[in-house]
Amino acid sequence: MSQDFSLRSLLGASSLPLNEARILMANVLGKHYQLPRSALLSRDDMELNVNALEDWKALELRRLQGEPIAYLIGKRGFHNIELQVASGVLIPRPETELLVDIGLREIGRIENEVSTPQLLDLGTGSGAIALAIAHEAPKAMLTATDQSSEALAIARANAKHLGLDSRTEFLQGDWYEALVGKVLFDVILSNPPYIADQDPHLTKGDLRFEPISALTDHSSGLSCLEAIIQGAMAYLKPMGLIAVEHGFDQSESVADLMKTAGFSDIQIHQDLAGHNRTVSARK
Repeated sequence: MSQDFSLRSLLGASSLPLNEARILMANVLGKHYQLPRSALLSRDDMELNVNALEDWKALELRRLQGEPIAYLIGKRGFHNIELQVASGVLIPRPETELLVDIGLREIGRIENEVSTPQLLDLGTGSGAIALAIAHEAPKAMLTATDQSSEALAIARANAKHLGLDSRTEFLQGDWYEALVGKVLFDVILSNPPYIADQDPHLTKGDLRFEPISALTDHSSGLSCLEAIIQGAMAYLKPMGLIAVEHGFDQSESVADLMKTAGFSDIQIHQDLAGHNRTVSARK
């Protein structure tokens, strides 16, 4: 009896959770047959050819070994845009959309006084924060920095793909050192590495496959946050806003850093899961 390589059979036999198996199979169908995801249902009796079957088995195995789905399919949805991602960048996460919302809210607050809001995204990775804001706020100009040339190549490719490259500038360097000349911004945003060195989370789940330098500062988890907060005063306009993402147990420490640096109107914001996730403050 010949083996059944139909979509229905392959998905049913997979050890993966069904939702994950469907995402990977939809990727195979798009790549090999230019078929939409709906074909998983409308053509579930279709049999994969040899190349597509090999691709499916390879993806299934890599996922069973723990590799993140975003890396396997090369993309991730984030705040109304889709980003290309690869192993050289952090995978954008839903909780980071909070920084985008804070940035967009501030743009709305100043839109009558500032014709072209200037925003800075420090440690941009795939470009997620900068590009999500540029997509939603057509008058805003975004500057984004990262020390990784690999990350910047992905961010620039995303900007071009989304048609946002005319309003986004990507610069290589460590935090503010990447900036050219004396620039002042209305908003500074950052999701820096904030996991402490030796934190057990670094050896679990997707984090095992992500660039370690984007996850931990190899110290207490606060050193990058401290550098960003201490340097921000010199790059913010009067009344300018800074907002940074942090770990679930770091909000008080980050608020103290803001206070020590001379900021006012310090606020702690919670993500959708109800965890303290971001601290904002004003110059």
